[in-house]
Amino acid sequence: MFAVYAESFSSDDPLAGLVLGERPEPDVPDGWTTITVKAASLNHHDLFSLRGVGLKQEQLPMILGTDAAGLDEDGNEVVVHGVISDPAWTGDETLDPRRSLLSERYQGAMAERVAVPRRNVVPKPGSLSFAEAACLPTAWLTAYRMLFTRGELRPGETVLVQGAGGGVATAAIVLARAAGLRVLVTSRDEAKRAKAVEIGAHEAYESGARLPEKADAVIETVGRATWSHSVRSLRPGGRIITSGTTSGPNLDDAELTRIFFLQLSVIGSTMGTRDELADLVTMLDSTGVRPLIDRELPMDRAEEGFAVMAGGDVFGKIVFTR
Repeated sequence: MFAVYAESFSSDDPLAGLVLGERPEPDVPDGWTTITVKAASLNHHDLFSLRGVGLKQEQLPMILGTDAAGLDEDGNEVVVHGVISDPAWTGDETLDPRRSLLSERYQGAMAERVAVPRRNVVPKPGSLSFAEAACLPTAWLTAYRMLFTRGELRPGETVLVQGAGGGVATAAIVLARAAGLRVLVTSRDEAKRAKAVEIGAHEAYESGARLPEKADAVIETVGRATWSHSVRSLRPGGRIITSGTTSGPNLDDAELTRIFFLQLSVIGSTMGTRDELADLVTMLDSTGVRPLIDRELPMDRAEEGFAVMAGGDVFGKIVFTR
């Protein structure tokens, strides 16, 4: 079957190990099912994989992609939850120390077909296209969990979203506005700031700018470049919800004095559960909110999408369709 996969690693030139070609059909263990992929979306995780982050040489070649929407074996339209927990695990899958993702321990979703546990399949409503649904399992689910499960944000509160443009950030903007939050965003790019306002942000500021009001919470996926600003933008008792470090994890100043003096909370968040994905799908179906797609490409042009993401010129999700 046709697939998009990693054949080798390179920290300097990750696209050098990207291959589009034929791979064997997926193995289907007991309790698993095969999904015919109609759309798969691109995440930073896929670039990290090409750099050798989270993968070992002996796991190659590895089909990339954690996110997919398609048809199950009975022809039903479904969304795939990409967090694979241990079969014996019960409860929140993200807390399972043995959890993995599609494209880490198991072959990924950028292929004609992908095998997943039956419990990892969520019904897709007809109101969502396959391309829209494929945006949800990583970036949009991450944003949903950050805002509502881990951040416990409520209508009327103010949230700052750092680094408007990426998949999680744009999802957080749209979901927060739909939930009745006041949404502030930052970006180095003037055009991205303007787009952020178009999709729901109330105000947009240059990265690092002093804000006219303090936020109740910050959605932090950037890391080193924005951490100090995130801490300084919070009201007393506020919280930072962090799920990524795209600019690097090593902080110049952790702002510990300000954190304890103002009694701030630093909350980690990772992906989301199958039930949260089902809730997110229901929210989009009932509200009419839709994922922002930067571009949609045929899967056999996936290299173009990877190059765009590597260059950083993205606002929303990049989706590959079949």
